[in-house]
Amino acid sequence: MRTPAAVLFDMDGTLVDTEVLWWESAEEVAAGLGHRLSAADAPEVVGRAVADTAAHLVRVAGGGHAGAVAAELAGSFFRRVEAGAPLRPGARSLLAGLERAGVPFALVSASPRAVVDSVVAGSLADAGFAFTLSADDTVRTKPHPDPYLAAAERLGVPPGACVAVEDSPDGTASAQAAGCAVLVVPSLLPVEPAPGRYFALSLEEVDLAVLSGCAPGACDGRVTGTATGSGERPDPGITEPVGA
Repeated sequence: MRTPAAVLFDMDGTLVDTEVLWWESAEEVAAGLGHRLSAADAPEVVGRAVADTAAHLVRVAGGGHAGAVAAELAGSFFRRVEAGAPLRPGARSLLAGLERAGVPFALVSASPRAVVDSVVAGSLADAGFAFTLSADDTVRTKPHPDPYLAAAERLGVPPGACVAVEDSPDGTASAQAAGCAVLVVPSLLPVEPAPGRYFALSLEEVDLAVLSGCAPGACDGRVTGTATGSGERPDPGITEPVGA
């Protein structure tokens, strides 16, 4: 096994349990546009950047201005995050273990800078990130490869020597397009198996040895536990509303 040159962590749904908060924000904004958010909207909401979700809501609602909707989404999400964003199980011990081992790690998020800074100052205050990247720091964010390419360049290592830790289809696609191996810990949306993807049910299963097993050539769609969905984690936010 080969120790990764760096580990690149997604934030929402991976290190902190904020995907439900994002869904609640989208639900609130959608209702204001006259649209009732449902499971059919999930692929355009979960793991997506603010601008992408705003464009989707304007499209399905048949009205509204994408810029204004994006600002409303960002504000709503920020207020919820400021009220508290709990860590995912195993996140703290994994980050501490990497720091002890001297393996550099960075945060690569599709959330706005204000949200990233809020979480890093709160729930992730003790994490030793080399740096953080937000959706505001690259021209294109996830699912494009730009964020992970930028993170690897900033660390001075090839993307192929990095392992990304993700929870969503878009984040996984972004990391793989950049050339990273990906450890997927699914939250709200399933992620399909593919070469270069390793699956764990929880960060509690993950340590440096597991990440080293995801080095290039070792990550070939192997699965730990049950696969590719959200495992045993409940999905309270993405359900068809009663009466739908």
